[in-house]
Amino acid sequence: MLRILRTIAFPISLIYALVVLFRNAMYDKGWFRSNQFTTPTICIGNLSVGGTGKTPMIEYLIKLLTGHQVAVLSRGYKRKSKGFLLANEDSKMQELGDEPFQIFKKFPNISVAVDANRTHGIQKLEELVKPKVVLLDDAFQHRKVKPTFSIVLTAYGKLYCDDWYLPTGDLRDSKKEARRAELIIVTKCPEDLSIEQKKMITDQLNPKAHQKVLFCHFAYAPYFTRPNGEHLNWEQISGKKTAVVTGIAFPAPFIDHLKSKNLQFEHLDFGDHHFFTEKEIENLKNFEYVLTTEKDYVRLQGKLSNLYYLEVEHEFSENDRSILQEEILSIV
Repeated sequence: MLRILRTIAFPISLIYALVVLFRNAMYDKGWFRSNQFTTPTICIGNLSVGGTGKTPMIEYLIKLLTGHQVAVLSRGYKRKSKGFLLANEDSKMQELGDEPFQIFKKFPNISVAVDANRTHGIQKLEELVKPKVVLLDDAFQHRKVKPTFSIVLTAYGKLYCDDWYLPTGDLRDSKKEARRAELIIVTKCPEDLSIEQKKMITDQLNPKAHQKVLFCHFAYAPYFTRPNGEHLNWEQISGKKTAVVTGIAFPAPFIDHLKSKNLQFEHLDFGDHHFFTEKEIENLKNFEYVLTTEKDYVRLQGKLSNLYYLEVEHEFSENDRSILQEEILSIV
């Protein structure tokens, strides 16, 4: 049904494409202004809607930049607040949005801020915390800022070069705009992706001379956990009435990983950034265990006593990890 609706919406996607192309042309010709900052800025984004692993990539870069004064600036999607907000120990998830809240709780020694106006957000960060580097979360389309360095993510099996504009496809920007990035990272790859397969994908992406293409896969933790460090092993879940809850754009890799462990569960799939109702929470209390992603956990935390999440991070080959590290550390 969804595929039929997307096909019917093709004329709308043409209008959307024209708007996107016109807007980008205005910036390319300098008729719309892009702002640059003295503080190095690293943009992490994609050309499609969700599901490429931006938050784990932000976390990867935070770890890579250990020892530097890092700030993360996000729009704070679906937050219940307005304007600029700098996270502090009293900040609520509803004020920051799920992803910025997750990052702040995981890395309390960095600065995390939200502002839909990235230009204003960077100015406020420079004024208040004077970071050595700002990581711009999901800001590739926000052309009012010209970042020092840009990383475009694209998911294995859903490459932007094979996609089309919304609402028929998932592209929210022209695939030609990938040329503005210094790095193109293919995420969610199989662990055993061969050199030949990497070359074939690289040829499909057709990078410019100044660009590098890197590959990574998801590495899941060996057990479920809570922020207090409590662990839940796979053996403890076996044979129990278990729900797996997801409210992310593309949960398939997470679900496939759980199935590979022969885990028996009921999958409750919600929309991306879903805020859970009291009725949905009550339903989840009927299960012995509720398992979820780290991003979903922050929206359910404190509402269920049987809730655990599975940590995930990007993992690169030694060569690609060295390239990424060299590129990033050269900026700060």
